[in-house]
Amino acid sequence: MTCPLEYDSIPMNRAVKDLNFVVFDTETTGFRVNAEDRLLEIGAVKVEGYNVKEKVTFQTYSNPNRLISQEISGLTGIGSKDVEAAPPAEKAIRGFFDFLRENKTDCLAGHYVSFDELVLKSELKRAGCQLQIAPSLDTLNLIGFLAPSYDMRDLERYAQAFGTRMYPRHRAVNDALTTAYLFVELLEHLYDRKVDTWGELLRVGRVRG
Repeated sequence: MTCPLEYDSIPMNRAVKDLNFVVFDTETTGFRVNAEDRLLEIGAVKVEGYNVKEKVTFQTYSNPNRLISQEISGLTGIGSKDVEAAPPAEKAIRGFFDFLRENKTDCLAGHYVSFDELVLKSELKRAGCQLQIAPSLDTLNLIGFLAPSYDMRDLERYAQAFGTRMYPRHRAVNDALTTAYLFVELLEHLYDRKVDTWGELLRVGRVRG
């Protein structure tokens, strides 16, 4: 399965303000997603240039076909009844990719996004599909470029540090929205440092696959 993003077709001199991003997040039954843990939820929000489009969001549950621990239910608020009628992971991911196509997405972004990519790849591998996905932009890399002294991964702490809008944690759409506002704040800081084109943004923020 191919993620519908064609990075090679984007001119390196295209202005960041003219790019369409989708910031996404996943919730899972645990952190061992390449082993026993499974996808529970995908959430995403569109960002046009430097603007978060709050009303353009995507959310789907995924049925993990396994018990959701009390710890995870307590953390996310997602219980077995929420996911019992949800689609399997492969179908949920296809729905997410349809959202990317519909919104003419140029690039995916997230916070510690390599984990979310691994979730998608692991689930599709179980379904017999090998995911081809262009590397995403990670807010951690952007922060590392702007403020290399910061050494933490917690989304909430970064949002507080940069004074951005925050939403209740550990639901996919909420975390995607918090990340989207952090992402836009970082893009604005980068603009001040003359990082304002697609090529320059890739240089400082891309996840190396």
